[in-house]
Amino acid sequence: MKPEKHKVVTIGGGTGQFALLSGLRDLKGIEITAVVSMADSGGSTGRLRDELGILPPGDVLKCILALSPYRSIARTILLKRFRSDIKLKGHNAGNLLLTMLSHYAGSFPAAIQALVEILDVKGKILPVTIDKATLVAELSDGKRVYGQAAINVPQGGRREKIKDIYLVPHYTDSVSVYPPVIEAIRSADNIIIGPGDLFTSIIPNLIVPGVGEAIRETEARILYVLNIMTKLGETDYFTGYDFVCKMEECISRQLDCIISNTGRPNEKIMNQYRAEKAEFVEIDEHAACWADRTLYATDLLDTAGGIVRHDSVKLARLIQEIL
Repeated sequence: MKPEKHKVVTIGGGTGQFALLSGLRDLKGIEITAVVSMADSGGSTGRLRDELGILPPGDVLKCILALSPYRSIARTILLKRFRSDIKLKGHNAGNLLLTMLSHYAGSFPAAIQALVEILDVKGKILPVTIDKATLVAELSDGKRVYGQAAINVPQGGRREKIKDIYLVPHYTDSVSVYPPVIEAIRSADNIIIGPGDLFTSIIPNLIVPGVGEAIRETEARILYVLNIMTKLGETDYFTGYDFVCKMEECISRQLDCIISNTGRPNEKIMNQYRAEKAEFVEIDEHAACWADRTLYATDLLDTAGGIVRHDSVKLARLIQEIL
């Protein structure tokens, strides 16, 4: 009789979830379900969302590619952007394929499942909601910023801190969670939140009604992967503990495990990030605040191409040890 696989649910979006899933894909003995934010409104995804009224395909596409055994060749083909046709210019093939499948199959989850089958994806990929909504940030001075893209890239210099963040539905009275998401959280052995932009990739999942409640009630162990760098307009001056406190405030429960990177980028790369008003996320491993949580702090850094990110292999190895 084969031993049961560990059921692992990841919650996030963007390149952070791509890096995590790229490593988890190759681990033995785990069953992966990726819960993906539907708040993306930038680039090709934003155009398709505005012009055709579909749910944003970009973050879902990243997860599909990360979990496919054909990841390298699929990325080359599906992330290729059109350049000649005026209408298609700027779109990538993968976003358009998901859009076409969504219209033909009649639903966004059906389109995801179709592409999952085409690329032999290992695991499930679930949109956190199938209701169309706009992410809104309320700042400490009372101003509101509408849309993930606008929140993600503040205009000008520094802006006021984000006081609150919420979803405004387009065609319904409220935003509802996609039911399979709740089922996945309830049956999970481990839930991994992050890495990713706190207010535009992570929290948009947690504020969908039902998600936070399911996380509070689950018996699963909750792991949180800390970001390596702060983000202008979102997490300015945040320490590692600030990230943890904000996350625990969102889910109304204490995190079980904190995963933190200790590898520091070289000074040249740090200066590039400082020019963008981003700083290395500091963490004091010996601080009393970690007493009731398990902290895993090690070098998880990847700076290939001059970009700071989590190394997929290092991160997956550490998670395997934790599991």
